[in-house]
Amino acid sequence: MKKLIALLLSLLLVLSAASAWAEGDLLSAIRERGTIVIATEGDWSPWTYHDENDQLVGLDIEIGTLIAHGLGVEPDFAETDWDAILAGVDSGRFDIACNGVGYTEARAEKYSFSTPYVYTHKVLVVRSDNETIHTVADLNGKTTANSASSTYAAIAEENGANVSYVSTLAETILLLEQGRVDATINAQVSIENYLNEHPNANIKIVEVLAGDPVAYPVRKSEETATLLSAIDEILEAARQDGTLADISVKYFGLDLTQPD
Repeated sequence: MKKLIALLLSLLLVLSAASAWAEGDLLSAIRERGTIVIATEGDWSPWTYHDENDQLVGLDIEIGTLIAHGLGVEPDFAETDWDAILAGVDSGRFDIACNGVGYTEARAEKYSFSTPYVYTHKVLVVRSDNETIHTVADLNGKTTANSASSTYAAIAEENGANVSYVSTLAETILLLEQGRVDATINAQVSIENYLNEHPNANIKIVEVLAGDPVAYPVRKSEETATLLSAIDEILEAARQDGTLADISVKYFGLDLTQPD
């Protein structure tokens, strides 16, 4: 009898291990600890920011929470500078990043991405009295302010600009208004949100660029495959029942969940 019980216990352990392996190491670890660690800036409205009560809010905070609850865990938002986010995902410090990360082929070589949850346009912004910069082609030899490793910085550099690296949108606008840089490229929704909150800001949009698919990156590894699949299922369900569209309208004023 004892041998039978021991055999059954051994069998249960094997089945448990097989189940954990089937789920994927990272997903199993997340469920075991009961939290998913989500990297975010916390100062990039309307994606991720603090409201008047100092509560962390924003489109990525709501969708990140939606993903966490869909996985059966609680979100653990880790606020950090942009240039530390992807490196932290790569090193395993963060499980996922929820921070308006645009999908690019270069990034996809290093990270695995969820399906896109919104599609955003980029804008070229200059000081209100600037009459020399009208398109990104005019950036050659000029200076811009952008976050390091961002797609915005890459576009500026590709067009011959010298990029001054900053950590926040507020720093970007300050440098631009002070005339310490000539321009910036940023998310259209972020700039329009800033102009709505600061109607007297001494800046203007001079060009709207093509939109980008925005998705959630995880470490590129076999250990993340099942986590990514689970996230995609949660996003698709939220897309089908209108939840994603509602969150987009809440923070952007527009439904940006469709590529067109």
